[in-house]
Amino acid sequence: MTLASDHRTPPPGLAIATPLPDILKKVKPRTGFVGFLRRYPTIAIGGFLLLVLIFVAVFAGYLGTVDPTAISPSRRNRVPSELYWFGTDMLGRDLYSRVLYGTRVSLTVGFCVAIFASIGGLAIGLIAGYVRWLDGLVMRAMDSLMSIPPILLAVALMAITRGSVGNVILAITVAEIPRVARLVRGVVLSLREQPYVDGAIAAGTRTPMIILRHILPNTLAPMTVQATYICGSAMIVEAILSFIGAGTPPNIPSWGNIMAEGRALWQVKPFIVFFPAAFLSVTVLAVNLLGDGLRDMLDPRASKGH
Repeated sequence: MTLASDHRTPPPGLAIATPLPDILKKVKPRTGFVGFLRRYPTIAIGGFLLLVLIFVAVFAGYLGTVDPTAISPSRRNRVPSELYWFGTDMLGRDLYSRVLYGTRVSLTVGFCVAIFASIGGLAIGLIAGYVRWLDGLVMRAMDSLMSIPPILLAVALMAITRGSVGNVILAITVAEIPRVARLVRGVVLSLREQPYVDGAIAAGTRTPMIILRHILPNTLAPMTVQATYICGSAMIVEAILSFIGAGTPPNIPSWGNIMAEGRALWQVKPFIVFFPAAFLSVTVLAVNLLGDGLRDMLDPRASKGH
């Protein structure tokens, strides 16, 4: 005699409840580009704003309404309107076009300083951190430069050169290199004591190869984050230099000299200062947000549980 099975076919239309663990196994975490942006919203926001500003800088010649250097006394100090979106300055130049072209100067200075300072600071930090007998000599020189505020050092360097975008980049780069060098040196000091470095030394690997293969790759993450902050700082320093007349020449539109030209009319024509200041603030905010997101992504200890 065969016993009937206890498994009964459920009536039509009645679903069997799936155990909770089985349901969780079927749930897949968000992957891909959209999932990455959801996980790191600061990278998404900062990256989007920065891409918009880069687009504005590249196509400023097409987005601008008129020549940013064209002077017209008949239209001086016009308030924002449909014809002049941001108004005009004391010489009748269109502020909208000048602010757009100023985006080129700020982004050029910020990106170039971040790249050059990172390369120079990386080289100095690697040498000082790994070659013990050079550490004291090199870092004392870096400490001497770091004792001078970056803006004062940049002003001093600009005082002995003529005003130009290239000289501004050079002056700010010299002021920022010691900070990158100190960061890289600190990372190298901890890396050179790791067992895999000792193993490479014991195997007879030459010092340049040890630095390139085992030390350099581990310094790129913190240096990349630091480069974003240097980029934002360089934009602010460039604006300050131009504001006080020690940066880009007046014939090149930059946010700093636009604000400098409008400070005399700040109380009656605040829009002359407001628009370049707003663009500068948004640009620095975008770069800093991107830096914060990269820090969370590249540093597990700062990832806030991601």
